[in-house]
Amino acid sequence: MVERLRTRFPHLTLVIDPTPHGANAKVANLINMLAAHPPAAGEIVVIADSDIHAAPDLLRRIVAALAQPGMGLATTLYTGLPAHPGLVPRLGATAISHIFLPGALLARALGRQDCLGATMALRAETLAAIGGLPALSDHLADDNELGRLVRATGLSVALAATVPATTVAETAFSDLLSHELRWARTIRALVPAAFALSAIQYPIAWALLALALLPSGPTAALFALAWTARALAARGIDRALSLPPSSPALLPLRDLLSLALVPAAFAGSRVRWRGALLDFPAR
Repeated sequence: MVERLRTRFPHLTLVIDPTPHGANAKVANLINMLAAHPPAAGEIVVIADSDIHAAPDLLRRIVAALAQPGMGLATTLYTGLPAHPGLVPRLGATAISHIFLPGALLARALGRQDCLGATMALRAETLAAIGGLPALSDHLADDNELGRLVRATGLSVALAATVPATTVAETAFSDLLSHELRWARTIRALVPAAFALSAIQYPIAWALLALALLPSGPTAALFALAWTARALAARGIDRALSLPPSSPALLPLRDLLSLALVPAAFAGSRVRWRGALLDFPAR
């Protein structure tokens, strides 16, 4: 596949370099790649996850967002795309599209300027000003740290008008839980109070627990109302982003899993990432 890409785009360079740099293996890869082609002043560095499905105009849109006055970094929202039709990847995709994405938009509406690591872009001189990629090498949440360092220079984080999709490739339930637990513990380490309060965003789970504790007509109606509201919100997101319609039947299980991850995130500090066990407070 790489050779076919190099045939189509002769300027591409393949870099194979396992040199470690700090705790973050992803950042180590980036450092090794950038060393082969250091960016010149005025050039733009784009960092994207390897499992992203992007529209043909993604680069144009993210550069346009970065070109706005006062912007030092551009990032994007993203949706979940199941790699297989099974239950596990669909559960993972609906967590991204119908929980993470609206939550990220709400956070931005409340004044946060989070950097979302699926796709990020910044000028070479901005990257140099924050200490380059080595400044991120010991932070597990490298996207969050990149956004913090850029904002510390007085520049802002732009949200580009494009929404790529990230692949949800897990087929085993245990693999999905391990992945989502890593996300949960990462957020808990960064903003513990806000993460704890995020438990209120799973209305179906709370209504289902209420129904189990107090089975009655009113609690059954509350459960139906919560389920309907979440289903309508999910359908609205699907239509707005031209996504295939998601199944409302997944939402109760999805809310229960997401709620269970909140206390699980506080129950330990170790995460598994690409086969390696890492401990916080490394961010």
